[in-house]
Amino acid sequence: QVELVESGGGSVQAGGSLKLSCVVSGYVDCMAWFRQAPGKEREGVAAIDSDGTISYGDSVKGRFTISKDNAKNTVYLEMNILKPEDTAMYFCAADIPDVCTYCSGDYCFPVTDYTYRGQGTQVTVSS
Repeated sequence: QVELVESGGGSVQAGGSLKLSCVVSGYVDCMAWFRQAPGKEREGVAAIDSDGTISYGDSVKGRFTISKDNAKNTVYLEMNILKPEDTAMYFCAADIPDVCTYCSGDYCFPVTDYTYRGQGTQVTVSS
């Protein structure tokens, strides 16, 4: 049984920062974050494989950082230079095997469908 519990969401002004955390119980290979805003399609934000390989969605590259602490079974998403368009429900996700990232040639990005996901945490960025 895999369970993911997110925390760290909230409201912030544009240009600010937030750090999300996700504690994972159970075995998984890769972990990721995706987001979904009302009326918009689900968007892959960041993913990290079991070997540490990382991918980001184009809209967050250079601003967001995914990391994990294996000892704490926790994955993090540090979000900087937040923009109003980052407003969404953010979900922690995981899968077995390492299928959180899709690569087409040298272009890699996080997928949007996962076997396991948390309940989500709201991030609201005001202008």
